Amino acid sequence: MVKTTAQIEDLNTYSIDRIDCQPPEEFYLDRFEARTDLRKQDLTICQEYILPIPYLCQIYHLLNLKHLEVVHGFSLNGLKIGNIGCLEATGTGGKIKFETMLVSSFNFLRIWRQPVVEVELTLHDPYTIELNIGIYRDKKISILFNILPLGATEHKLSINIYSSVRFFKPILQILLHGATCLTLLEDMPYLRQLAKNNPHHLVKAAQSSNCQAMQLFNRFVDLYGSNLE
Repeated sequence: MVKTTAQIEDLNTYSIDRIDCQPPEEFYLDRFEARTDLRKQDLTICQEYILPIPYLCQIYHLLNLKHLEVVHGFSLNGLKIGNIGCLEATGTGGKIKFETMLVSSFNFLRIWRQPVVEVELTLHDPYTIELNIGIYRDKKISILFNILPLGATEHKLSINIYSSVRFFKPILQILLHGATCLTLLEDMPYLRQLAKNNPHHLVKAAQSSNCQAMQLFNRFVDLYGSNLE
């Protein structure tokens, strides 16, 4: 286990300057596959989609904390974003911690977690984003997203969900498959709306924004915005 933890830490400490032996997409895909291989014992479900949406729209969506309130009002039943911490920058991204609050007494998420939980969102690199959520009994669920551009108007979205929960795993898999499909259905109108506008306007807007909820997207733009232009 110590060896595995050290290997994961190594994946988190490389920098852009080390990318010099292969095309960036291949380099980062190798890193994503390395992450999934190291954590395969905790893999609960994996899903892949080809979406007719520009890659940048998906990145913006996943790094915008407020979309959890605005876009997923039905599936998350009124979840609210609380205190947002400061960005912790890394060589190829960064991470941020924030509170999520279940304001409804009938929110089904109460089965799995406390009403107020600290969540961690990490931008590992320009193609990989991770969401870590604490649940009961010091367990957690981690969602690893990989967004691969397939051209100017299309991308491949891979979603791997990991959990340290060992009991009732088949039931958990069914619930997570259903929840993932539901949240994607909720996402699509929002993503299409973003795609209708020039996605590169998102980059320009980030360069003049100090919004706490957009700190990770601003970090993404600082590191990779010039390549996107």
